[in-house]
Amino acid sequence: MTHRTKILLCMAILLTLVSCRQGGKSLDDGQTLYSGEIKIAVDESFKPIIEEELQVYHALTPEATITPIYCSEVEAVKLLMDDSVRLVIANRMLTDGETAYFNARKFFPESIRLAVSGIALITNKQNKDSLITVSQFRDILTGKVTEWKELYPESELGKIQVVFDNPNSGTIHYAIDSICRGAELSPKLTAEKSNEAVISHVATTPNAIGVIGANWIGNSADTTRLSFNESVRVMAVSAAGKATVENSFKPYQAYLALWEYPLTHNVYILINDPRGALPTGLMTFLTSDRGQRIILKSGIVPATQPVRLVNVKDEY
Repeated sequence: MTHRTKILLCMAILLTLVSCRQGGKSLDDGQTLYSGEIKIAVDESFKPIIEEELQVYHALTPEATITPIYCSEVEAVKLLMDDSVRLVIANRMLTDGETAYFNARKFFPESIRLAVSGIALITNKQNKDSLITVSQFRDILTGKVTEWKELYPESELGKIQVVFDNPNSGTIHYAIDSICRGAELSPKLTAEKSNEAVISHVATTPNAIGVIGANWIGNSADTTRLSFNESVRVMAVSAAGKATVENSFKPYQAYLALWEYPLTHNVYILINDPRGALPTGLMTFLTSDRGQRIILKSGIVPATQPVRLVNVKDEY
């Protein structure tokens, strides 16, 4: 190969690389810690919290634009695996298999604890029975219990209708992994498209029981976060063999913080940001004092901030 030919070949390779670079914009182009544009994927159950977080973040960081994609947890993690987003808010950590997939491509993602939340069980206001055990709820989910009278002999509500927020949501996965322990869910369970839809359905359906994120049940008019949405009834859950007023808890912040509420779980930021750009900047804000105070205000528990515990007297 002549010297001239080598030069021409090198120029052709460089032109090809430039062409590819211009034709396909990198996911990380034009970003710094505090500027640029990115999309993030968020489990729909955290929408109210992330909306408020982003409102404050954009006010503090005007050169940054964060566009949230609210979807199911399955879809959110898939977007991360496909390199369509660099940051996800989810109910779980990355699995060993997912981490290995990234590592094989020389990426080293992190699962960072953001908050402590839980799933809430809500019923219609006409349903006077407000105590339930984890074991009873497991039997409902697996189809062993199908009638309200099997739980409460005096109930006249008929068949139990269980409604989740989304067939691929984090609440479904929590139910399978942590409540049913891998047992198959009943095929008669139903799902709406959002937590708001579940609340609306339960509020108008006497025999329904809804399964939603704990941050959706707060009474927005109550700044103390010591009362719940008045359109539905929030059940108290017991880890004991029999539910009593003394051993049953509702998903108040104090009971989430102490992990006394049996359906408590962590919330995570899943991040794969090899350049340490805008996704890392957002993660830093979410875990900072200011970002964590927004979580505290939402009704769930911040991961890195102290929570003032108060005594709560429930009327069951």
